[in-house]
Amino acid sequence: MGYAPAGMAFGVLASVAGIPWWMSILISIVVFSGAAQYAAIPLISTGAGLLNISVNTLVINLRHVFYALPLVDILPKNPLKRAYCLFCLTDECFSVMTSLTKEEQRGLFPKISLLVHGYWVLATIVGIIAGEELAQLIPNLEFALPALFVILWFEQMRSKRIWWPSLIAVGLYLLMLLIAPKYVLILTLLFAVLFILLRAALQSKRESI
Repeated sequence: MGYAPAGMAFGVLASVAGIPWWMSILISIVVFSGAAQYAAIPLISTGAGLLNISVNTLVINLRHVFYALPLVDILPKNPLKRAYCLFCLTDECFSVMTSLTKEEQRGLFPKISLLVHGYWVLATIVGIIAGEELAQLIPNLEFALPALFVILWFEQMRSKRIWWPSLIAVGLYLLMLLIAPKYVLILTLLFAVLFILLRAALQSKRESI
């Protein structure tokens, strides 16, 4: 249910920015990525090009590739269900899935995917209907998504107790903030992905020796 405030916030912010209601709903259906959708609001409202929006979306969503790796062996065999589960594998879905046993994951993956997707789209519609009135009643709605990420991070840390990814993320963010503050998010994500790939390659090499 963490999707409710974050999805509503997107609907409200998109409405206030002047994005047509049907486009906001379509984005939530076919993009289904909170961070990328939030980032796209100013780009769409100012008439940015499709290439600019696509590159931003790609970089922001690169982390989703890694979410699939520990869940490959429990993906549905049906090609359509398999593709849909991968499409819906967002931060929140991954957090829920990794808290389940393997047997539970196999049985619940398609259902959880459908639920989180449905929650997000419905919340977007509610946010669009509420529009400017809710924006005036609750200021700084865009903070709903970072707050949700903090909760997910806390739950993962409490469950897994693996701290090195958080330390790398914070370190890279502070470094990029000094070097290129205008591109801090994109560069932090990009270098974090490269670091994880390099670490995985080194681990694989050591195991093969």
